[in-house]
Amino acid sequence: MAKSVLTNAAPRKIAAEIIARLEAGADPVRAAGARRYFKEQVEFYGLTAPQMRAICGEFHNRLKKSWTLDEAMALCEILLPGKKFEAKATSILLLLKFKKEFSRETFCRIKAWLAADYCDNWAAVDVLCPEGLGFLLDRNPALVENMKTWTVHPNRWVRRASIVAFVPLARRGKYLDAAYDIGRRMFATDDDLLQKATGWMIREAGKTDMPRLEEFLLKHGPAIPRTTLRYAIERFPEASRKRLLAATKKAR
Repeated sequence: MAKSVLTNAAPRKIAAEIIARLEAGADPVRAAGARRYFKEQVEFYGLTAPQMRAICGEFHNRLKKSWTLDEAMALCEILLPGKKFEAKATSILLLLKFKKEFSRETFCRIKAWLAADYCDNWAAVDVLCPEGLGFLLDRNPALVENMKTWTVHPNRWVRRASIVAFVPLARRGKYLDAAYDIGRRMFATDDDLLQKATGWMIREAGKTDMPRLEEFLLKHGPAIPRTTLRYAIERFPEASRKRLLAATKKAR
């Protein structure tokens, strides 16, 4: 029993220390500026990404010999439900230090966090899912079909996760069939955060096979939201971008 109490207490103590560090580095001016990038009500301390990564690194150096994935997951379940973005992001960054221990159970718990709005903005989703879920998919290809079911989940953050999880994989030319399939499934959405994520993901898919991306865009052109299309063609030469914009335009 004593061991269980100690195990449960440690993440809560570390959570309090992390919050104290974030509060000490708070910058109200930077926090106000960060809010401009979000339509949702997102609260900030006002730290930079390098500052958060430095704090994460310090805590990981302290904890890496005594913690396992279980403690890192417990820390996330303490800090993710809070309002401050940096607390969410720092707990995720620390969790990702233990990603080699990720399993199918981790996959399910991450989905539950997303569905519960623990990651309630695009930035929190994008800290967690490309590296975390992308790593899981790469190690467990059987999860790819499961991920496709996320595209119709009622929660927008689960749906965004199904897209951005493939960004680092598509960038390396991996799972391109799945990436394009998920992109196609998202064409009907009118959610701009999903449209942008879809364009980002298929743009990355094009890095290793530009002809395939062009063929995909021409095939589905009129069905593709223009926001998605503009993101997807960013790396084409200007003349090709203009041609693709014209060729995929919906008929009046």
